[in-house]
Amino acid sequence: MRRRRGLSHVLALAILLLILGCTTAATPSDNPESAPLKQVADVPLPGTAVRFDYQSLDASHGRLYIAHMNADQLVVFDTKKREVVANLDGFPNVHGVWAVPELGRVYASATGEHKVAVVDMETLKTIAKTGPVKYPDGIAYAPGPKRVFVSDEHGNADAVIDATTNSLVTTIPLDGGAGNTVYDPGSGHILVAVHEKNELVAIDPATAKIVGHYPVPGIESPHGIALDVSARLAFVAGEENNKLAVVDLTNMKVMATYPVGKDPDVLAFDTGLKQLYVSAESGNVTVFRENGKTLVAVGSFSMPHAHTVSVDSDTHLVYFPLQNIDGHPLLRIMEPSQTK
Repeated sequence: MRRRRGLSHVLALAILLLILGCTTAATPSDNPESAPLKQVADVPLPGTAVRFDYQSLDASHGRLYIAHMNADQLVVFDTKKREVVANLDGFPNVHGVWAVPELGRVYASATGEHKVAVVDMETLKTIAKTGPVKYPDGIAYAPGPKRVFVSDEHGNADAVIDATTNSLVTTIPLDGGAGNTVYDPGSGHILVAVHEKNELVAIDPATAKIVGHYPVPGIESPHGIALDVSARLAFVAGEENNKLAVVDLTNMKVMATYPVGKDPDVLAFDTGLKQLYVSAESGNVTVFRENGKTLVAVGSFSMPHAHTVSVDSDTHLVYFPLQNIDGHPLLRIMEPSQTK
C-alpha cells in the first residue's frame, strides 16, 4: 500500500483494503492469464476465520499438517482426497509444525503454553508436551541424533528436544530473535536465522553447539528460510527490508539479493521444478525460478492473508491456507501456469 507514492487516493484505499483482508477476492491476479500460478481448487477448512501459520507436508502419506494459529487447532489434510482428515484441538496459539514420517510423529509449537506438542501420526493423539520454551515457533528435525530443534523467537534461542525421550535437552543462546530453523542434510547442520544479528547461525545437532556465524548482507531481520539441498543454496528473506538473499551453502556467502513482497514470512521450494515461493504478510506472493546459482522472477500476485505457503515437489501443487474468504477459512490449491 506504500509502494508507489503517485497512486490516487482511491487506488491507494483499494490496495489497503486488499492487504488488510478484502474477503471477496476470488482471483490471485487482476490478469489471471499472466499470473505465475493458477487456481486448482478451494477446499473449505474447519474452524473460525482467523490466522494460520506454518504447514508441513508429509508427501509419503499424502498429508498436509496446517497450524491454525488463532483457532488453537492443528488441521490434518489429505492431499490425495482433498479433504480434511481431522481438526485437532489443544494447541494454544500454534505456530510451527513439522512432520517426521520416520518417527511417525508430528511436532507442533503450542506457543500459548510455551511447549512443543508431540502427535502420533496414526492415532492423531498428543502423546507428550515438552518445554518450557518461551516462544516456540519454527521447527526442524535432525535425523542423525534424532533431535528436534525449535526457534524460540522471543527467548533469543534455539531449543533442543530429544525425539526418543520427548525431553528438553538444552537451549542454545543466539543473542537475537530466532527466525526459522531448518536442517541442511548436505552439511548435517541446523541453520537458524537470527533477527537482530542479521546472520545465519549453524549448529551441530549432535553436540548442540554453534559451529558458525554467517552474516547475510543486504538482509534486515532475516526470518524465512528455504533450501535447495542439491544445488547447495539457501534462500533467506528479510522481514524489515523486503529482500530475499541467495546464499551459497558451500562458503556461506550471499550471492545476490532480490525484492519480494512487504514483510516476507514463509518460503517453500519445489525441488522438481526448481521454483521458489515467497509469501508475505502483505498477501503478496513472489515466484522465482532457479537458473544456475541465480534466480529469475517468474511473477507475483496477491491474495488476502497469503503469508504461509507449502509445495509438493512431486505434484507441483502449491497450498495456501487463507484465513478469511467470504467469512470462512479455506485451503487454496494452485499450480504453476507454466512448467517450462
